Amino acid sequence: MTISRQHSRMRVTEVEEFLRNPPAGFSVEVLRSGYRVHSDPERSLVLIDDFDSCRGKIIFHKSLGRKVKMHNLWEYTSMRKSLLSKRIYLLMSACEENVSVTGKKAANGAKVLKQFVVSIDCNDPFIKWQMERGLDRTISSVAGESYRVDIDLTESLESWAAKNIHIITDKPIKVKPVWRDASFTLKYYSDALFDFPHWFGFSKRKFNLRLT
Repeated sequence: MTISRQHSRMRVTEVEEFLRNPPAGFSVEVLRSGYRVHSDPERSLVLIDDFDSCRGKIIFHKSLGRKVKMHNLWEYTSMRKSLLSKRIYLLMSACEENVSVTGKKAANGAKVLKQFVVSIDCNDPFIKWQMERGLDRTISSVAGESYRVDIDLTESLESWAAKNIHIITDKPIKVKPVWRDASFTLKYYSDALFDFPHWFGFSKRKFNLRLT
């Protein structure tokens, strides 16, 4: 089944459809082991780790990965500029939690229903404002402090899924999906000698990115 849903600020495209019909600025190279996806770094910020699918191994060439590491002010400034101007691409999975007969969550976690490439237009004024405000509030000192910031899109994905649940599962009974990997992470490593907040785990921060 071909799936592609679009929002003015967010696009959600099933992985198979993305490979068949890549968006502008992307091209797909067929390999013996799977696919290599190429993108235009001037237009897109790809934050997708290599992953296995029913079509083989999918590699996003020159992707920075879901967890972006920065080691100096120049790298942070460059990443911030990209986050406030480009379209971000992420891989997210809609899952169904396995529940035991007692009603408790099973130990083996959740079953993946479908995988999607989700893109966010960070040049959109509302998204750009949220991103800028979130970074300013969670990153108090770039030069002298290490930190980890998670940017979470779970709420936006849940809102999208509520309107498009029929494309996630073909089951007659509606299943509310649980989203896996619905965030990406910025990690900054300071060269400060006594970075106590980081050592004691106090430098972990988070903010949500919403569409409405």
